[in-house]
Amino acid sequence: MGIFSFFSRDVDDEDEEYEEAGTTAKQKPESAQTGELFKGMRVDVLDKENMPLLAGQVAEKTPDTLTLSRLPGELSFKLATIGSTVHVNGYDKKLIPLSLSGTVQESSRTVFKVKNLKVESHAENRDNFRLPYTAPVSLYRRDDTHFRNPEECTLINISTGGCCVQSEYAHIEDEVLRIRIKLDDYAPLNFLGQIVRCSEHAPGQFWYGFLFAQLTEQETASLNKTLYNLQMGIKETLIRDEDGYWRR
Repeated sequence: MGIFSFFSRDVDDEDEEYEEAGTTAKQKPESAQTGELFKGMRVDVLDKENMPLLAGQVAEKTPDTLTLSRLPGELSFKLATIGSTVHVNGYDKKLIPLSLSGTVQESSRTVFKVKNLKVESHAENRDNFRLPYTAPVSLYRRDDTHFRNPEECTLINISTGGCCVQSEYAHIEDEVLRIRIKLDDYAPLNFLGQIVRCSEHAPGQFWYGFLFAQLTEQETASLNKTLYNLQMGIKETLIRDEDGYWRR
């Protein structure tokens, strides 16, 4: 299947009816294995190490290229090296994550173009999609079930599989910790997880790749929606109940 088949057509009345219908009898069956790009869609661009580069909106698309323009109200793009590998992430209108990889063809203050696009499979999207986002994070020892002794640090990016955080505290690979993440106006999210990657980003500052304990299907869907809302600037508060589910 070519890359063009993953690009959606312009939204029509039938699509709008589907979005409003939700899970009613008018719901369409899933036809694509991954999210679909559309003009005006917000996407985030990360470098080959999955660190944030810029955010933009889809201006043009061809079977193997993608051109981004600036988001409304945003200033200039950060410049990227021509020929470098980048990852492009976003959520479509059905809250399905889309992950692409490619190489930088054009990079200016107002235009960003990627060529040689490749689409990750649907299963990989849910694990690999990472939303660049800065937010306060607290790490706790595994036995600190009452969250009494926080180690304050900063979120770099997050997905349904885990996150990357920056901290001044030293930890080792495979260490199991509890993590509490405060995303915008949402209720804090609490996870048990494991450090799977460590690196010293700057003197006295460490980056940790944190793998969440396996989420349920409902938890994954709820967190996907939260990340979509954050990316699109939608304000909605979800509360995680005693059973670990997020609810309005």
